[in-house]
Amino acid sequence: MTGYGRGDAAQDGFKITVELSSVNRKQAEIMAHLPRELEMLESRVRDEVNRKIARGRLIVKVSLHAGDGNSGGAVRINIPLAKAYAKEIGKLARELKLSDGVTLDLLVRAPGVLETQAQVSDADAFWPTVERALTEALTALVTMREREGAHLAKDLQKRMAVMRKSVERVQRAAPEMLKRYRQQLRDRIKNAGLERPAIDDERLLKEVIYFADRSDISEELTRLQSHFQQFDVCVKSSEPIGRTLDFLAQEINREVNTVGSKATDSLISHEVVTLKAELEKFREQVQNVE
Repeated sequence: MTGYGRGDAAQDGFKITVELSSVNRKQAEIMAHLPRELEMLESRVRDEVNRKIARGRLIVKVSLHAGDGNSGGAVRINIPLAKAYAKEIGKLARELKLSDGVTLDLLVRAPGVLETQAQVSDADAFWPTVERALTEALTALVTMREREGAHLAKDLQKRMAVMRKSVERVQRAAPEMLKRYRQQLRDRIKNAGLERPAIDDERLLKEVIYFADRSDISEELTRLQSHFQQFDVCVKSSEPIGRTLDFLAQEINREVNTVGSKATDSLISHEVVTLKAELEKFREQVQNVE
């Protein structure tokens, strides 16, 4: 799920800023970027994020800034990086046939060229401050993701409602399937020029019974109803349900495929197509759910 959160906290003339941004991803993936002075806190940052986020690709950026009155800060110019920027920008200008040269103002604005090095003697002492900023950022991120989750829930419920109605139509059509098959057999025999069998002919009944056993979809329909009920439970849960819904979608797909292979009736085949189309949309959205 997508989202963004930012938090700030200050300590001893330093300001800690934590920015979080997340995008959809089936599994949980955290990319943490901390300044050199606070790198040893990365595992704690990851632990805190994992307590709140169960799914998605999350980028954590922790910044450390020296305050105006902090004499412990120092400014450093990254000359090798500035040279690399100048070389690549010059190459781009020649490629695009641009006359504007590489200026000092352009270089100092490039990311990483002008660095503020805050002198932090004890990273552990800054953990409470980092934690406060991280908590604030996580709260904002989770709030945004919850708003998106509410919209996703409505869309998933809409998809599920379509599938439920389709399954209901299949349940109503299933008993008629045997009657139509029996009539089709009698018509085929008649069209072949043979004597049309009676409705209670033993051979006809055996064929119908064999067809009924081979095409029975009652178990599949029952399991589909069970999966629909599990979905209702999931959407009411406050816990992460993305993986559970992903599993339910797989199981629903399994049952729908079995119904399609067993039932040769045209009406049921039409509903199977509807179910598969709606289920595909459902599965795509489930990938965005935590």
